[in-house]
Amino acid sequence: MTKTAVITGSTRGIGLGLAKAFLARGCSVMISGRKREDVERTLVALRQQYPAQCIAGHACDVRDPSQLDSLWHASVSTFGRVAIWINNAGLSGDQQMISKSSPEQVEDIVKTNLLGVIFGSQVAARGMIEQGHGSIYNMEGMGSDGRTHARLIFYGMTKYGVCYFTRGLAHEMSNSPIIVGSLRPGMVVTDLIAKQYEGRPKEWERAKRIFNIIADRVEVVTPWLVDRMLENKRNGVHLSWATGGRMFFRLMAQPFSRRELF
Repeated sequence: MTKTAVITGSTRGIGLGLAKAFLARGCSVMISGRKREDVERTLVALRQQYPAQCIAGHACDVRDPSQLDSLWHASVSTFGRVAIWINNAGLSGDQQMISKSSPEQVEDIVKTNLLGVIFGSQVAARGMIEQGHGSIYNMEGMGSDGRTHARLIFYGMTKYGVCYFTRGLAHEMSNSPIIVGSLRPGMVVTDLIAKQYEGRPKEWERAKRIFNIIADRVEVVTPWLVDRMLENKRNGVHLSWATGGRMFFRLMAQPFSRRELF
């Protein structure tokens, strides 16, 4: 049976990379993003590469539980069942000191990154319990390991919260047919990384040297994550691409193998 994946925030970046990897493996995918025009644009592009009957789209603001509920019902109406639900939508916000962030900016980051995951998980859990199966994966990120990063404190705080929430949800689902896990892609090359350094060319040059060592391209990381999700049957897993061993090898090989990602 063809599996269906619903991915929030999948009109660009890691979310879009995950969608492409699922489609390349014969799965069906529900694309989602906050803006309807972005969803439509993504659908047009994907349908030029993959079977149109395997792709659908639905605009959804994850800050609104009713829109997430609508996303679930649209997915079930289109594909019948949802095998995998991925809470991927997220905002990093501007890289700046907390004293310079407006209340509106803070609220947007917290609602999108934390409440969006909570609301999305609630919707998916209710639907999957009713259908009798399914997997929920939450996207972790910088800060989920507890380390702090100056000028991105709000983003890191929300990802630390996502880590805690995912562990708790996995524990609650331990006696159910639902699998819960987290995705840890590490540093991935997206337009959001360079955007954080706009107007600060000297800082970008310094940061770029590090990113060229530890970062990876979307098309390298997302197929690995998708393969792990499709084969996983354990609750409470952490699917981590950027393991300590992988990063150690990268650092040791750096003098002999120059990587130019940026």
